Amino acid sequence: MDNWDEIRTAYHVAREGTVSRAAEVLGIHHATVIRHIDALEERLKAKLFQRHARGYTPTEAGQELLRVGQATAEQFSQLQSLIHGTSTGVGGELVITSLTEIAPKIVPLLKEFQDMHEGLSLRYLAGDRVFKLEYGEAHVAIRAGARKPDEPDNVVQQLCRAEVSLYASKAYIDAHGAPSGLDDLAGHRFVGNVDAEARAPYYQWLAAHVAPSQIVFRAGDFQIASAAVRAGIGLGFMADGAEAQIPELVKVAGPEEAWGTSLWLVTHMDLHRTAKVQAIAQFLKERLSCD
Repeated sequence: MDNWDEIRTAYHVAREGTVSRAAEVLGIHHATVIRHIDALEERLKAKLFQRHARGYTPTEAGQELLRVGQATAEQFSQLQSLIHGTSTGVGGELVITSLTEIAPKIVPLLKEFQDMHEGLSLRYLAGDRVFKLEYGEAHVAIRAGARKPDEPDNVVQQLCRAEVSLYASKAYIDAHGAPSGLDDLAGHRFVGNVDAEARAPYYQWLAAHVAPSQIVFRAGDFQIASAAVRAGIGLGFMADGAEAQIPELVKVAGPEEAWGTSLWLVTHMDLHRTAKVQAIAQFLKERLSCD
């Protein structure tokens, strides 16, 4: 392969998802991006992207290019650091992903880490989707689950437990009162999940201990559920300690062992030894250690 510009362009299209965003990142015209993609697909005799109205989605071949391109970009970054005598430096972009539920715990830590490393750009992706580290979608993932993630190409390290408590807003308590404990939930209203088989342990507990008729509001994601609890619609689960950041919340119960889960730090073996991944991994292990 003798045209690295085309490979670099395709890598950025795969990562950004659209020609326009890739062109902006690369500082070239969008027509040049399209020309590079067409030329590379012709050279490889393979389709790298599915074109659609929302952008470019990598095919299986495109996902492989994204994975290799991410590893190559990191290796060039390391080489540049070595050449300039800054192999221990942490810079460039660092992409981290986690569940939205633990974002209030993670964001202050990321701010602290960024303050320690001038020139570091952070991208934090929070949501239920499992981002694929092998395709370069993130450098580091903080995942939740009772069992250790079993992926042969990933390095997995245990962090702390994510503790969860049951909350109500002061407005809800003014209107409906507060239960005296977990044996006093009859007649109270709850915020649940639209998915009746949601995997979160606290939603499984809710399904087993509360009548369906008491779940008066079902949310599609954690942010909506949190907004519903804060609005006084019903009792709902949030990360333990939420009342310290949201004054209108009152802890009703918890944390309970059955509601929490373990957190795991996951990195891909191709990027695990890079300076910035090592730095953020060590930092998060120190701040979120189970010890």
